[in-house]
Amino acid sequence: MFPRLAVVVGLGTLGLCATYGTIQAVPDVKWDFIVVGGGTAGSVLASRLTENPKFNVLVIEAGPTNEGVEESIIPGLASRTALSRYDWNFTTVPQQGLNGRSFTYKRGHLLGGSSSVNGMIYTRGPASDYDRLASVSGDGGWSWENIQSYLRKNEKLESPADNHDVKGEFDPAVHSSTGKVAVTLPNDLSPAVDAATLKASKELGGDFQFNLDMNSGKPLGLCWLQSTIGHDATRSSSATSYLDSKTRARDNLHIVTDTFVTRVLKTTETKGLTIRSVEIRSSDTSDTVVLTASKEVILAGGAIGTPHILLHSGIGDESDLKALNIETVLHNPSVGRNLTDHPVSFVAFSLAPNSIDLGPWANLITDPALQTQALELWKANRTGPYVESATRAHHIAWLRLPRNSSIIEQFGDPSSSGDSAHVEIILGAFAGTYAAIPTLVSPASRGSLTIRSSNPFDSPLINPGYYTSEFDLPAVREGVKSAIRFSKAAVWENIITGLVGPLANAPTDADIDAVIRNNTLSALHPVGTAAMSPKNASWGVVDPDLLVKHVYGLRIVDASILPYIPSAHTQVPVYVIAERAADLIKSKWHD
Repeated sequence: MFPRLAVVVGLGTLGLCATYGTIQAVPDVKWDFIVVGGGTAGSVLASRLTENPKFNVLVIEAGPTNEGVEESIIPGLASRTALSRYDWNFTTVPQQGLNGRSFTYKRGHLLGGSSSVNGMIYTRGPASDYDRLASVSGDGGWSWENIQSYLRKNEKLESPADNHDVKGEFDPAVHSSTGKVAVTLPNDLSPAVDAATLKASKELGGDFQFNLDMNSGKPLGLCWLQSTIGHDATRSSSATSYLDSKTRARDNLHIVTDTFVTRVLKTTETKGLTIRSVEIRSSDTSDTVVLTASKEVILAGGAIGTPHILLHSGIGDESDLKALNIETVLHNPSVGRNLTDHPVSFVAFSLAPNSIDLGPWANLITDPALQTQALELWKANRTGPYVESATRAHHIAWLRLPRNSSIIEQFGDPSSSGDSAHVEIILGAFAGTYAAIPTLVSPASRGSLTIRSSNPFDSPLINPGYYTSEFDLPAVREGVKSAIRFSKAAVWENIITGLVGPLANAPTDADIDAVIRNNTLSALHPVGTAAMSPKNASWGVVDPDLLVKHVYGLRIVDASILPYIPSAHTQVPVYVIAERAADLIKSKWHD
């Protein structure tokens, strides 16, 4: 079940913009835009649309405010947001490709959405991913060249909290220091591990050759990790960056949290199917409130929330809706299909005692006393390990399968080009080991998002479909083997003593595959459930301008519109989607 929500609870202060204690207290304003979801994309829209003082914007967020939430503010506490009131607490359906396993599926349930709870890794992806989107959609505005202005509007590169010299760790020519979301390089917390990682890169070369900046549009190689963490050692989310005090001072911005939208509704107009209304209903009463926008309702609920609302609104596959006694408003079988996500594996290596200096925080994950000390340091002067993510990883390698790979020969290549990675491997010291986290970033498998009943408070059925394509499992296996190959570099000879865990007893490909199936989790990067397609296409949910096909007044702005998953952590692509969408909306409704 979804959390039981009052329509609106007392909010205290949410900054300077208008906020409400009950839905009845909302003034009788002519809303130009109603944004459903105050997450990664929704906060961007709130900020950019209210730059026009003539637009009145209402943002409806299902979760609570992000203000004062230590687990979100302090980077090192990010994992504590899982299975809390700041998490939707979803669970996947049993996964055929994972021997029937289900697992929790974290999604942000607070202002800022998943940008307020994610791992804060800043990756744009390859240029070819955006060029493919432009090609598939028929809209050149989504190309790598044309989204550069939106990357600059989004990013604000800052020095890390410890102010160490980051020369040689990134390419300043490809970054912006004038945008909204703070981005930093890692702090100098584990210099010996970092030095050994870089030496291994130099020794091995090839796939692991050092790349000065993975965010240049050509990410392949081993790179320094970049994170959405500010110089002040706090998380930079869409809520903290786009909904800053200046934005919240605007009297045309209105935000309501702890408020659940159950459906979007038809409005009576003469020109075809028009949807400009939202229904708000409490889970414990039948009372409903309906609000209407004069221009657009914009769904920004993410790849899980947006199709969930569409299906309950009668927009989806007619036969599926009929089976649940939901009246079909618009037959579109693409709604909820094409769910795509990145499967994650884990490889750990034991270290010889005293062979490498892991620093004083090596056992932070398992030592409550160190955790207390780390929190005290952060609160006292913004130092210590909690200035960055708890994984303590400082490098990422982006790898492709070889051109002559039998996997590609047999099953094809789902990546966008030869500059796009198949596998990402996050590298660093973790819990007293050296760890590698291989993630398949160009999967071929597809899943779905469906609903289990006509009750909008029932959690959706989330099926990522891991390893349902024959390409994916062998590709992950190659990622695991690459991680092991990295551990064989000469620099590790007297440091790494071997594998830890089930992979230590997996000598064959079949053994490795079994370990992968039993241990795969999710990178929590769902996309694709309301996919973009060309105008007049027979498939897809939105046109290239993100307006819902065959509907007036309804637009979708979030990760659900991506027909292919980026070979990147998805927060930057979502920021780009939202920034460009704001310009498209402004252009459509200019005076």
